[in-house]
Amino acid sequence: MIGFDESPGFFGFLKEVPLFFKLFGGFVITVVASTFLYVIVRGIRTWIGNNASEAVTRSVTIVDKRTEVWGGSGDSSASTDYYITFEMDDRSRIELAVRADRYGLIVVGDQGELTHQGTRFKQFHRHGIA
Repeated sequence: MIGFDESPGFFGFLKEVPLFFKLFGGFVITVVASTFLYVIVRGIRTWIGNNASEAVTRSVTIVDKRTEVWGGSGDSSASTDYYITFEMDDRSRIELAVRADRYGLIVVGDQGELTHQGTRFKQFHRHGIA
């Protein structure tokens, strides 16, 4: 019977690796796993927070629009996120992510009614032009 100390393969190889590399490898694995866990927990907290918030409708003015393009190097395609900044009557502002089809229909300077739930954009109804 082969014991742990005598086993060939990965554990046999691991026995020969210097302590520094074992510690550094463990540190890297811990950082990567912690980062993934943090991103997942943050996303779940945002989702739960938005679901717990009530839908709010307020009079707003569109003060800015922006896009964020990411990816797209080599053979991969690029993705674009769309954001609109809304200013409330009390001068407070909120920037919300919106879908591309909504982004294209809203213009800086538009005034209307914004409905949002936490950080989740629901809809925007432009006031009629007099």
